[in-house]
Amino acid sequence: MAAVEGAAIRLRPLDPVEYAKLFAWYNDPEVVAPYDRFSVDTMDSFVAGVQSAADDPASLAPRFVIERREAPGAIGFVGYYRAHPVLEYVDVWYVIGDRGARGKGFGREAVALLVDHLYATTSVVRVGATCDVDNEPSYRLLEGLGFRREGTLRSALYHHARWHDVYVYGVTRPEWTARRRPR
Repeated sequence: MAAVEGAAIRLRPLDPVEYAKLFAWYNDPEVVAPYDRFSVDTMDSFVAGVQSAADDPASLAPRFVIERREAPGAIGFVGYYRAHPVLEYVDVWYVIGDRGARGKGFGREAVALLVDHLYATTSVVRVGATCDVDNEPSYRLLEGLGFRREGTLRSALYHHARWHDVYVYGVTRPEWTARRRPR
């Protein structure tokens, strides 16, 4: 996969040199929590997942690193996966692992670049995302990009010793294209 360039960031393939850093973020409850399930992975399974992701549409492994254009080096990562075995759409997910890079619009730009990439390189007609109903930064990011809140899955995600409700979001190719068209 080639890099996807944006105004402030780029999405690029993972570099094996960075696996340890990404693995640490992936397994850090301060990064993953409090809005998602947390389970410690092994480095071997993480690397195997990353290396097989290109051939596995259901893979939850990171697919791109997020880095600032002016300062190379990972600040986070994004992924996408076929979310349902019959329905034809993909869900996107995103993590800004570098705490100093949070709240600066990098996540928003990364998701926009990822959706642009998916619509440019696949035939998918709907891109979705889910987030814990308490994760205001995540749902604000999605809504700001034009994703529509399509519903709430009640008690759909178990983490931190209790069941959490999850918002379901989606944006169709025509909606995305109309919104992204230069005015």
